[in-house]
Amino acid sequence: MTSFRFLPLSLLAATLGTSATLQAWDPEGHRIVNQIALAGLPAEFPAFVRIPAYQERIAFLSGEPDRWRNTADLPLKQANGLDHYLDLEQLPLAGIDPLKVPSLRYEFALQFATGRAAHLDKFPKIDPEKNADHSREWPGFLPWAITENYGKLKSAFSYLKAYEELGTAEEVANAKADIIYYMGLLGHYVGDGSQPLHLTEHNNGWVGDNPEGFTKWPGFHAWVDGGLIEKASIKLAEFTPKITTAKPLDLSPQADGRDPVFAAVMGYAIESSRLVEPLYRLEKDGKLFHHKEEKVVPEGREFIEARLLAGGNMLSTLWVTAWRNTTPDTFLHTKLLKRKAAAAAAKESEEKPAEKPAAK
Repeated sequence: MTSFRFLPLSLLAATLGTSATLQAWDPEGHRIVNQIALAGLPAEFPAFVRIPAYQERIAFLSGEPDRWRNTADLPLKQANGLDHYLDLEQLPLAGIDPLKVPSLRYEFALQFATGRAAHLDKFPKIDPEKNADHSREWPGFLPWAITENYGKLKSAFSYLKAYEELGTAEEVANAKADIIYYMGLLGHYVGDGSQPLHLTEHNNGWVGDNPEGFTKWPGFHAWVDGGLIEKASIKLAEFTPKITTAKPLDLSPQADGRDPVFAAVMGYAIESSRLVEPLYRLEKDGKLFHHKEEKVVPEGREFIEARLLAGGNMLSTLWVTAWRNTTPDTFLHTKLLKRKAAAAAAKESEEKPAEKPAAK
């Protein structure tokens, strides 16, 4: 098992200090994912997204959900914290096939709670002292967080169209600001999904049976998220030659009736989870970082860069899919038409000359 005794004390302290929150990719990594996605947008994508201030806003928002995690308020800690991961190994323990999980969050929650209660002996006991937010009863909801935020972005594109046709300049500006917000926010969760340690119970050092002797170090997650990116000085410019123009997802109906976007997102999560053991193996074989020489090993750099690129590609794909498949907001359109008609009637009434009083 690789020892971390050669890790610089300052970096070790910083890494261990952040490991408890399990934040996937440090802020710089999340920014890179969102920036890769921006660079992959097709030329016909709405031009306002390319305004420099908006692009910076999208990059900044990549870290928003992690900033929410810094609060001590338990309702927010539970609701937000669970959206950053999915321990896939727990699903079969509850009798659920990861390839067939339902698209609806609470349908899945009911299935999992029922399955967990029926197979409690398969799950580790929960220490109440470490479960103030009551999150340990759940495996996490990352794929649902991604799909739900995708839906919010699609809705924002829909009502922007209505406001562009019938709204005021202020309403159009606010709708565009909403789109920027949801694009940035969605990027965080998609970025989480590209980091394999967010799809496994082995999220911060190997747990349970460990025949291959993988590291159990409780700072491993934070080291992958930020320590390696910092030490390797990974920058956006390195990805430019590898970025391809995004195309929308194929939204053909699923044979099992599941939402096609959710099915694609779940597939993305499962693919990422398949890299958990290869990541641990890289660490064990000394192919992530050379601690004595304090430099990132080429294999380690390649692994991290590939995951950041995968996150950016998936994100731009979801952005383009939401835009391409926007459906009319008929309710808002109808309300705006009525408002326009009422305004026209009021104006006509004001402009109509007053009738002269009848002669006596």
